[in-house]
Amino acid sequence: MSKPLIGVTTYLDQARWGVWDMRAALLPAPYPRLVQESGGIAVMLPPDAPEAAAAVVARLDGLVIAGGADVEPVRYGAEPDSRTGPPARERDGWELALIDAAIASGTPLLGICRGMQLLNVARGGTLIQHLDGHVEAVGVIGRHAVKPVPGSRYASLVPELTEVPTYHHQAVDRLGAGLAVSAHAEDGTVEAVELADPAWALGVQWHPEMGEDLRVMRGLVEAAGARRG
Repeated sequence: MSKPLIGVTTYLDQARWGVWDMRAALLPAPYPRLVQESGGIAVMLPPDAPEAAAAVVARLDGLVIAGGADVEPVRYGAEPDSRTGPPARERDGWELALIDAAIASGTPLLGICRGMQLLNVARGGTLIQHLDGHVEAVGVIGRHAVKPVPGSRYASLVPELTEVPTYHHQAVDRLGAGLAVSAHAEDGTVEAVELADPAWALGVQWHPEMGEDLRVMRGLVEAAGARRG
């Protein structure tokens, strides 16, 4: 049987390579590497019209919403904090539509950092716009411990207290409908959420692509393969 096809969303930013300096849809190489090492085939999903999301998801076996810019606060009914970064409106609209389509179709879904926050917002939840202690320094991935909630889907993948690669200054505040918390940091910050129904949908606040632990991504790829089979 062929490997599951896993769509991964991309940034849309000004970028430079070779002699070129232009707007580009890009994805840090650790994301496709993690998908590939976990047994999947990675395809990039640059921002598109939200109404195309259902057709795109229908051609995938699994979906990853990648990290990136802060979610625009208007998406969860809040005024922007002075420390909230500039919006990525094309990504917000596209990725929220992808999340809705994945949940509606039962397509396995993994949200990473921003992706977890968008999953919460898509379900009607809100975000803490700034917290300290989860960014070591600008442009530096830190590490901290994450404790799983017993009985959760995340705990079935990673049952023990684990050090994870982290880089975020926002987090889940009010939990979205149908979501359950499945991991916490030592300071109580929500570090993972998942849909409480049988659909495979998990969000993690850290960056598994920046580490060597394949278990979370492998869980997505295995769920995608089982659904395809």
